[in-house]
Amino acid sequence: MNDSLLLQLIVNGLILGTLYGVVAMCFTLIYKASQVVNFAQGEFLLIGAWVCWWVLTDLGLPFWLGFPVTLVFMMAFGIILQVVVLRPMIGEPIISVIMVTIGLSIFFQSTMKWIFGVIVQPFPPIFETQSVSILGLNVQPAYLMSLFVSLVIMGGFAVFFKYSKLGLAMRATAFNQQVAQSLGISVQKMFALSWAISAMVSALAGVVFGIVNGVSSALSLFGIKVFPAVILGGLDSIVGAIVGGLIIGLLENIAQYVDGEWLNIGNLYNIAPLYVLVIILMIRPYGLFGTEKIERL
Repeated sequence: MNDSLLLQLIVNGLILGTLYGVVAMCFTLIYKASQVVNFAQGEFLLIGAWVCWWVLTDLGLPFWLGFPVTLVFMMAFGIILQVVVLRPMIGEPIISVIMVTIGLSIFFQSTMKWIFGVIVQPFPPIFETQSVSILGLNVQPAYLMSLFVSLVIMGGFAVFFKYSKLGLAMRATAFNQQVAQSLGISVQKMFALSWAISAMVSALAGVVFGIVNGVSSALSLFGIKVFPAVILGGLDSIVGAIVGGLIIGLLENIAQYVDGEWLNIGNLYNIAPLYVLVIILMIRPYGLFGTEKIERL
């Protein structure tokens, strides 16, 4: 048994899991506000990564400036998308809105391929070293950056929703839109804000993965990989999204270790979290932290 490899994979899984948790929170944020599952979430990562890559390579901005520019752009992009495309769908059946997000996913995927091509493009060098040694473990600087920023975002979400007026208004909108509107809260503005935050935070994950693996259309699949974390934690639970992300991140890396050491199946890394997801949902259909809805006839 290779204990050092197992410990390395566990650390990588925890770091990756925090990133999964952050993106899962974006799914949950939109769902809590508007009861819509955004199937274009993966494309937010892709767009954010390509925009940051373009800003750094074509405009020549340094990363410390290009990265915030990307986040601001994605926030504006999320607002415009909600106002122009999704706001006219308010009041329509939920399935219709979900189909719109699927159409947006296909459109954004095709547009990014048309603009940037299908070849993987590496990010320009961001960090001076390829890996940092911490207690004998090698960790990529991009993952350390993502861990720090993810923890800041999680803490920021907690403070935002508990103490700020906008956060309380978003919580009220998520609880009951009609009651929130009767209290003077602009439900449309809360919808736009939820999409803006979701797009901006997703771009963070896209940039991190772009730095590590290069930018290509495969980044959009990250949204599908995060979806089990959302369902596992509970579709309407922010805490559940974080916990679900950590669980999926750990499961992937532990499955990789088990597969490499003993089973040699080859794809256990991808399928193990899905098997665990099915088992947990058979026991808790609403996820680990999801709200159980009881209907009386």
